[in-house]
Amino acid sequence: MADGLERLKVLINSSTPIVVMETAEEMRAISVVRTACAELNMATFEWSIADGLVRSGSNSPADGQKMSVQARVDQVSTWTQGGRTQTQTRTTLSPSSGEAGRLAQAMLASLGADGAAALNTGAPGSIYNTREPVQALANMESMTVEAVFILKDFHRHMDDPVVVRRLRDVGQKFSANRRTVVITAPEIVVPAELTTLVEYFDLPLPDRGRLHEIIHETFTRLSKTYTLKLQLDAGGVDAMAANLRGLTEEEAERAISQALVARYALCPDTITDVLEAKKQLLRHSGMLEFIDASDNMASVGGLENLKHWLGQRRGAWEDAAREFGLEPPRGMIILGVQGCGKSLCARAVAGEWKLPLVKFDTSAVYDKYIGETEKRIRKVFQVAEGLAPCVLWIDELEKVFAGSGPDSASADAGVSSRLLASFLSWMQDRKAAVFVAATCNNVTVLPPELIRKGRFDELFFVDLPNLAERKQVFSIQLAKRKRNPAEFDLDQVAGAAQGYSGAEIDAAVQTALYAAYSEKKSLTTQSLLDALAQTVPLSTTRAEEIHALREWASTRAVRASVLDPGGEGAAASPSAAKD
Repeated sequence: MADGLERLKVLINSSTPIVVMETAEEMRAISVVRTACAELNMATFEWSIADGLVRSGSNSPADGQKMSVQARVDQVSTWTQGGRTQTQTRTTLSPSSGEAGRLAQAMLASLGADGAAALNTGAPGSIYNTREPVQALANMESMTVEAVFILKDFHRHMDDPVVVRRLRDVGQKFSANRRTVVITAPEIVVPAELTTLVEYFDLPLPDRGRLHEIIHETFTRLSKTYTLKLQLDAGGVDAMAANLRGLTEEEAERAISQALVARYALCPDTITDVLEAKKQLLRHSGMLEFIDASDNMASVGGLENLKHWLGQRRGAWEDAAREFGLEPPRGMIILGVQGCGKSLCARAVAGEWKLPLVKFDTSAVYDKYIGETEKRIRKVFQVAEGLAPCVLWIDELEKVFAGSGPDSASADAGVSSRLLASFLSWMQDRKAAVFVAATCNNVTVLPPELIRKGRFDELFFVDLPNLAERKQVFSIQLAKRKRNPAEFDLDQVAGAAQGYSGAEIDAAVQTALYAAYSEKKSLTTQSLLDALAQTVPLSTTRAEEIHALREWASTRAVRASVLDPGGEGAAASPSAAKD
């Protein structure tokens, strides 16, 4: 948070006219702005459609009564007089002076009592006639005080050309003064007229230290209302903080509150509760999904080279490895024949390393508005880094970046190219321990700058399983279905399954089980052979494509499996499940 606060102070001090804070944490955003202004000795104003423009801290008068229209007019008069730097709210006992004051008095006289009462709307302490966006901006433009103006939910007014024009005038004037407009909104589309005046400021996700503080603060607050038991030691609190990584402060506080109220204690069960709450929150985000990493590499048949490579990098994100001089592994691309277990391998990495697994929904990142897709991808990166150490799974990578070539501008206004540039920059520069496990069916359509060393650590090729690996796949699949593999002739069925992928072997076992169940018979070796005979494998129907993929990978990728001692295939890499 300290780094974020310092950056905001730099933006304000450098006369940045408009700062956009895209966040659902409005209260936290306002708190950060107030803190920055307090340290810079600057005034802070807040605007909303409900209350108008209010000086921070002035919306609760000591007498608890609503500020009169006279006081509001005099307050505006004060701000419009040049050379004033502080609000001097006048009452009817101390009439205002000067031209602005006389104009205000004349306006009040013309309105009469009923008109004045009608205009006395908005929050206590709000500046007169500032509820409408255009009027609020006009008042802001006329002020000479050094201040920061927070506009809440202003995105709902950005489609009004008058508002945009007035905001542009304010921004151009503020760029020459120490005044800044801060717009807070969950999402905002900045019009083209304002892009040169805008800087974006992202609220950083809380680190582990801040999450410890939130746990303590939430427990203390709820203890005043409920009788809560403290049953977690320092290690348990640290585990809870780790489970909250990747959430915003408000989301973390809400997850902790729900867990505490449900258990009436800070206990080991609340550690699991907050993890479940985080899974739900990530799922609702629409771009990231928390996946249960129940599989490990033992559930994958073959792939000995890949398993060895992953074993060497286990724990490389820990402090001891960093002190040894190691950097966390960046990621890998697994390409190969469809159905040979690429996706299972990506999932199994997280289970093998005991790390959280997050799946990136690539289809949800695209948006119809220009610039919104890039902001969405930045949000994904921010959340992934907040979850670190973790595994980020990107399935079918070619579907995301295949259209990012030089002609993409004519196809999608250059969105794919900009998305690729953002991804490459993040892959190159990130420091957080986020391991990217990407799968790919057709690597030839990927841009070369994506697959070079420095972005991904290695490119692995997964081929059809060889004889030994097919035996492993049959053994795994039969054990999963409560059958003893020793009761079957695995050599015979593995030999009959030459050219079959792991997914096709999985389907054959399932077909044999259906047939045996319908005939009220036990599953036998012959049942498996019959099921295999009814299947035409992909290696037959797409033989030319598989041959071309093997030729490409023979000199450009690392084989995921060891050489087949039987000479059946140069590289084999089955899996126990479909892609």
